[in-house]
This record gives sequence, C-alpha cells and structure tokens, in this order.
Amino acid sequence: MEKAAIIHYPSDHYVYPYNEKTLHIRIQTKKDDVAEVTLIHGDQYLWSDGKWLFEETDMLKSGTDGIHDFWHVFIEPPYRRSRYGFKLKSGEEELILTEKGFYTLPPTDSGYYFNFPYLHAEEVFDAPSWVKETVWYQIFPERFANGNPDNDPEGALPWGSAPPSPTNFFGGDFEGVIEHLDYLQDLGITGIYFTPVFKAFSNHKYDTIDYLEIDPQFGTKETLKRLVEESHKRNIRVMLDAVFNHSGYYFPPFQDVLENGEKSKYKDWFHPHSFPLKGGKYPNYETFAFVAQMPKLNTKNPEVKEYLLKVAKYWIEEFNIDGWRLDVANEVDHQFWREFRQAVKSVKSDLYILGEIWHNSMPWLRGDQFDAVMNYPFTTNLLNLIAKKTITGTEFANNMTAEIHRYPANVYEAAFNLVGSHDTPRILTECEGNKDRVKLIYTILFTFMGSPCLYYGDEIGLSGEMDPGCRKCMEWDENKQDRELFSHIQQLIKLRREEKLLANEGQLEFFHTGSDLVAYQKYNNSKTIIVLANPSAESTEFTLPYSMKGVKITNLLSNEEFAAEADSLKVKLDGYGFDILSFPSALNK
Repeated sequence: MEKAAIIHYPSDHYVYPYNEKTLHIRIQTKKDDVAEVTLIHGDQYLWSDGKWLFEETDMLKSGTDGIHDFWHVFIEPPYRRSRYGFKLKSGEEELILTEKGFYTLPPTDSGYYFNFPYLHAEEVFDAPSWVKETVWYQIFPERFANGNPDNDPEGALPWGSAPPSPTNFFGGDFEGVIEHLDYLQDLGITGIYFTPVFKAFSNHKYDTIDYLEIDPQFGTKETLKRLVEESHKRNIRVMLDAVFNHSGYYFPPFQDVLENGEKSKYKDWFHPHSFPLKGGKYPNYETFAFVAQMPKLNTKNPEVKEYLLKVAKYWIEEFNIDGWRLDVANEVDHQFWREFRQAVKSVKSDLYILGEIWHNSMPWLRGDQFDAVMNYPFTTNLLNLIAKKTITGTEFANNMTAEIHRYPANVYEAAFNLVGSHDTPRILTECEGNKDRVKLIYTILFTFMGSPCLYYGDEIGLSGEMDPGCRKCMEWDENKQDRELFSHIQQLIKLRREEKLLANEGQLEFFHTGSDLVAYQKYNNSKTIIVLANPSAESTEFTLPYSMKGVKITNLLSNEEFAAEADSLKVKLDGYGFDILSFPSALNK
C-alpha cells in the first residue's frame, strides 16, 4: 500500500458531527490501492484487563477522483466520544493507521488513536433546514420589470429598447417584482436573491452610498416591506446582498476623507496609504480590485463594525428578510464574519448566510461564520463539461467527487449552486445557442446536491455576453419567450419538490461509465434515483450496474413505469439526452 497517499486528519471534512448523535468519518487512499477499510472505534474510557475495548465497522467506498479513493462510515458513539483508527487491507497486506502512525496490529492503548473528544450538539453545522429544499431565483432589480415609471431614474430608457451598458437605466423596481411574483410561484421558485437594493450611484448598486436607505429608483421601504410580505404569502423567501467589503465613492464617510484627508474623523474607516487620496489606475487607498469608486472598508475598526452590524440587523428586524448574500466575502476578516453571524442569528436564528467565495471555502464553513458559499467549482465543471466541452464525463465525475469530499456532507447540502449570474455570460450564450445543451445543464443542476439557483430570464432563453451583456431587460412578451425551456425547468423544479432524494436527502455517488456519459445515483434505505446525462452530440447507452430483472422502474420525467425483463437493463440516450430513473434501494448496497 502507498502509505503517503493514505490521508486522514481529525477535523473538518474528515471527521465531523452530522447531527446530534452521528459522526461521519472519512479517509482517502490511492486509487485502486486498498481493497478494504475498517474503522476501529470505541470510547477511550472503556477498558478491560488493561486493554482498550473497541469494535470494528466496515467503511464504504464513496467515490474516486481518479487519483484517490474516498471511504466513509457513519457511527453513533453511545457516550458521544470516540477514539478511532483504520484497518486497511490490500491482498495479504494489512496496516493499522492511528494518530501516532502505522502499525501491523491494533495498539491496545486508546491514547494511540485519533480522538473526537465530544459531540456537542451546538457544534453541529447548522445551516437553516429550509435551504435544502429551496429553489432560488436571482434578480438584478434594474432589469427585471418596471412596475412604477414614476420612480424611474433620470434618463431611463424604454424597457428593452437598447442593449445593456454599464451606465444606462431602464427603471426596474420592486413594484415590477411584486407584479410578477405569481410568475415565479408558477415556475416553482421558493427563494429570491436580489443583487444590492440600497442607495447607490450605479445601475448595479455595488457602490453603496447609504446602507440604511433603499435606492429611490426601486421604490420605498414600504414597497420593500410589501414585496417581502407578498413573497412570504407565496412561500418565497427573500435574500438581500450585503456589500461590506467596500463602500461606494459617494459614501459620506469616504467623501469626508476625500475632503479633509488626514484630519477626517473617518480616515480609519478605510485603508489610506497616503494623503490626499488619489484614484487613477492604482489608487493610493485600498479598493475592491483597483476600482477607485469602491474604497475598501476597514472592518477591524470598531465604528465600522458597529455601523455594518447595525445595518445587518436592521433589514432583518424591520423587513423580515430571510438571508444575506455577502459580496467579496473572502476579503473581509474572519472575526468580522464571526460577529456578523452572532448578530444576525440573534435576530433570526434560521437566517441564511451565503458568502461569495470562488475557491475552497472550508475556513468559512466551520459553523462560526457562513451557512454556505456560492458553488462556483460546480459551475465551472458543469460548464466545462457541456458548454465548453473541455472535460470528459469521467473528468466531471472525478472533479465533482473530489469537490464533494472537500466538505462535510451537511455543509455541501446547503451550497448555493448556480450556472449563471450577473457576473457571467448567459448560459444560452455559453452553450452557443444550443438549447439541448442548456436543458442538459439544468437537468444536472436540479438533481444535484445543494440549493439550486436560476438567473432571471435564463428560464425563457435570454442570451448575453459577459457583463454588461448578461444584464439585459427581462422579456415579458410570451411570444418572445422560450416556453419549452420554461416548461422543462418547471418540470425539474416540481420533480425536485416531490422527490426528497433530489432535495438533499440520502447519499450521492457517481458511476464510472468508461465513456463520456455522466451517471450518478442518489439513494437512501428505501429508494434509489439514477440520473443519466449525455454531454455528447452522439447517442450512447448505459447498463445499470444492478440485477434488474422484475424490478419496477419509474421514469420520473415521463412518469412511465416498467419492469425489466432481463438481469441487465440498458438505457439508450440520444445526443445531449437525459433520463431520471427511480427504483427500490434494496439492489444497490
């Protein structure tokens, strides 16, 4: 066995409490190098005749990334404590891995083993339970619908009369959203994520002027209250965007520093390098990227912290919002986010905290900061598979297996999965206008682990290049909408709502098909659902890896039921085709 490839650490995604009674334990080994892994475990205080008492539980292989195999086991320590190690077998070779190294026989002293000292209920990762079943819809308010022309900004253009630009306005507002809540409900949406709605200079509103005021082009605070209330009547939650990494250029404290320099009482609210402040290509003060209009806030400063935490609580207390999405979250210090979590959860315990982080995010997902992050690795792999065709089905399965195993399962269940946003080209454009590829992408999105999100207009076939092209006005003329694509997404959302396995119950594992086909199963003790997706233009087939003779199978997309006549069942898929099949779980383990 390759010892260097056998990896386990007693923390994070390798061992964690899944709920108040259950520990999940994982280990990784070199691909195809280890035949069996058994967990050795017991309470460290249980001894007999000078020897530690332990039991053994077989671990299951939960996937491979093409380099490593991953193994997992779930145990319920009777006293909430566990010392544990691993017995690994390969042919005639057997090794014992403990915290103190490798042995040929299990040490009889519990002190040699990995230690999970105590399962504290309050330390179980606790994202809001409602998120697992939520289907999100991202709205860029300026471009969704204009319900009240009276609050249009000066120079607003007629709806959809010109291509979107970084500076033009079309008058989208809260009234427009309220008018179309029934449309969202009909689609199956249960959560709205708004990009920023606070007073700002730009059309995108990521350059805040006043964090405690609604931008007048969107309406009033009363309009927002009505929007939240009307959404809640339809079982739709509301999440706002918090831009706490930086303010806007016209934020009054920053204007004070511009005017008064080193004498400004707000100079420590920001990160000036010298005075007077100067913009240009590389400003002499810290900013988002090098954008002079977005000066970075000093979240270590007590006054800044007090102000922003007041803002965070205010919109929950006064407007009953259900979530905060945190812009550029990885560039704000961890301590601020710890205090942010305590502040907002003290007001609303099941508020969803979503961080914008594009890379590995485990440091923010240990239960003391965020409930989830935006799952851009999922986005990247799915688009590389189907839109850009730069990876194979096997590579997709390997990459996503590795990604899933970078996090505890209860963390990944709350991840915010998206395939397009105001920061990316439209999904139809990414797919070169090929609707079949778009439908395939959504089939995977709505059957995968996590909490899926649609970007407004993608469901009716809006196209557009990178910002500003991806921010065009929503098309409300049904004759100009792709209603077939709408119906496909609507069906997938309905299926996800009815089949709890598709809304984060059970386990997910990929099959390695040996072809470009993507195949994965989601299963629990009673039911298995298999999702098949063909990312190729050529037809293909997949043989289910179980003895299927006489088994009743339901095609969840067509609602047809049939029984296999032979032991093996081959499923044929057209180019860019897909199927979702359900059958009893007794077969798969």
